[in-house]
Amino acid sequence: MTQKGGPTGPVEHGFPHLETVRASVTALFRRLSPDGIRAYDTPLAPADAAFGPGDDLHLGAQRVASAVVRALRLPDARMVVAFRPMQEAATVELAAGPEYFVEVNDRFRTHREDLGAALSHEVAHVLLHRLGLRFPATADDEILTDTAAVYLGAGWLLLDAYREDRLTHQKFGYLTPEEFGYVLAQRGRLLGEDPSAWFTSPRAYEAYVRGRALADRDHRRAPLAAAGPAARLRYARDRRAGAPSGRGAQYRFEGRGAGMRVTFPCPVCHQRLRLPVAGPLRARCGLCRTVLECAT
Repeated sequence: MTQKGGPTGPVEHGFPHLETVRASVTALFRRLSPDGIRAYDTPLAPADAAFGPGDDLHLGAQRVASAVVRALRLPDARMVVAFRPMQEAATVELAAGPEYFVEVNDRFRTHREDLGAALSHEVAHVLLHRLGLRFPATADDEILTDTAAVYLGAGWLLLDAYREDRLTHQKFGYLTPEEFGYVLAQRGRLLGEDPSAWFTSPRAYEAYVRGRALADRDHRRAPLAAAGPAARLRYARDRRAGAPSGRGAQYRFEGRGAGMRVTFPCPVCHQRLRLPVAGPLRARCGLCRTVLECAT
């Protein structure tokens, strides 16, 4: 599999892949289970990804690769890292293992601080390959890989490698910087983790803040009890009409009268829930086991 990355043209921003990102989180919960997801509670430490100009090139690359392997809980996988001229940031040869051959762009010989970002995507490919988890379309599968790398604790490096100013445009992976921030914030909410101190790129931190704001809004959408007054009023109006009144509403109504139900996505795993329209109630997501306070 190949990976986008390195100096490019203008960086895409916003949340154009959000639907696929959310589907990717759902797929991870279904494949790994809530306990399996929470087993990735130890993220890759910044010190383990550090690779300076004084380090031996090949020994340092192997050390960083091994740290990413441990973070993604693949202790029996060995990454053999080679450098060569190539258009892509990196590529991995997927096979039965235990050895996997990763080729990375020659630019990482000198831009060593970004090697961990490239490796986190490729090792995530190995993990998903072993899990038998993939999406049919190649573009969607690459988004799944980025999402898995971030949500499982190693891919924050992909966001930290983002830089953009008047002279430089650099981004790795297939998600936008804001989408990387969104996934990182979703992980932080689940595991009580604050990645703010990890960033070395100011622009990456800004993108994380924008992504975190959207993740926070997921937890304040009607019919969740944490929704604000305006969202509650709109929901009440839509409930009387039996249908959402505007674009962007994630809830849908089924049936009429006493049998009316509302469906909406869980803010944690994004699986759709179906609840009776019956006032305040507490619901437990059957997939991620999150208990949600609702006002349907």
